[in-house]
Amino acid sequence: MGTGFRAAFAVPEFRVLWCAAALSTVGDQLARVALSVLVFQRTGSAAWTALTYALTMLPAFVSGVLLSGLADRFPRRTVMVAADVLRAALLALMAVPGMPLPLVAALLVVAQLAEPPFAAAQGALLPTVLGDRYEAGQSVHLITHQAGLLLGFAGGGVVVAWLGTSGALLADAVTFAASAVLLRFGLLARPAAGAVSRVGFRLRTGALLVWRDRRLRLLVALGWLALFTVVPEGLAAPFSAEVGVGAEGVGLLLAADPAGMVLGTVLLRFLPTARRVRLLGLLAVATALPLVGYWLEPGLLGAVALLALSGVFSAYQVTAGATFVRLVPDAQRGQALGFARSGLVAAQGVGVAGGGVLATGLGSAGTAIAVAGAVGVVAACAVTALWSGVSASAVPDD
Repeated sequence: MGTGFRAAFAVPEFRVLWCAAALSTVGDQLARVALSVLVFQRTGSAAWTALTYALTMLPAFVSGVLLSGLADRFPRRTVMVAADVLRAALLALMAVPGMPLPLVAALLVVAQLAEPPFAAAQGALLPTVLGDRYEAGQSVHLITHQAGLLLGFAGGGVVVAWLGTSGALLADAVTFAASAVLLRFGLLARPAAGAVSRVGFRLRTGALLVWRDRRLRLLVALGWLALFTVVPEGLAAPFSAEVGVGAEGVGLLLAADPAGMVLGTVLLRFLPTARRVRLLGLLAVATALPLVGYWLEPGLLGAVALLALSGVFSAYQVTAGATFVRLVPDAQRGQALGFARSGLVAAQGVGVAGGGVLATGLGSAGTAIAVAGAVGVVAACAVTALWSGVSASAVPDD
């Protein structure tokens, strides 16, 4: 049986999951681009811009801790449809003309609460739908997600200028509504994978499951290294202003990493799975290393090149995620994914917020990014040394 991209698309339910993900990912970036540029234009502060961007991540962390276990307790299709319907309704409300900006921001925060249970249900369902084609499907999903980020970031400013804030938010609401319809009628009804009674128990179960397996601990650590490499994302607007480009360069800076990750995901598919698993640590180091190049004070194009190169190597996250899912029992998959993704969101939020504070203290967004890259290289080297001792036992049987 084939295990390439075509084999994944041969599964009808995967095509439904893919279409739904593509719709919501493209639509969801419009608000973030507009918010990032708007805050920097009004405040001129790198710290406030980064902190505001981090605020969009905080609800996902809280929801990931409290709600990701729903992906095991209830049917996963039901969880995904409910999350999409909720987000569509909130975004439609945000699109009402004349809605005060603070209320729009508050509703956006609430809408973010639905993302972790959706992602946990989707991530837990993919192995069931695809079987031994799972990693190919996971790669396609990541390529789609990054391409959606690329389109959303690069074209977000244009779309907001064309449709206006209300129009862009309404378009986002439509994407979630369409995703809900696709999932409801395109996926098979399946019973819940397991029953979990309490939020606290769900959190402890996911955390303990990861903690007791050294391989899972290190795979989570490899994912959470995004704490350092996400810093340029939160500082895109301040850095663009530093190099004299302004808001026009923000989209290019935000799109560079996703573009590189799409390319890296495709290239890594040419390596055998066992080789990809063993190279996870070194690829993590290579992801942070290009950011050190900001010490050289690159212009816009140089920064875009560095971010794209970092993105190419960051495609290791696909293999890390697929390996993690493969090692977790299905009945506990939603809880384990919820714990891992909640920690990832928290790490990214800390990284973005810390980068903003550091940029303010140093007086330079570029210098702050370089410092984050250097510390990231050191941290990745430490995780790599530990991963080399267990990577062989994480390689799947062919």
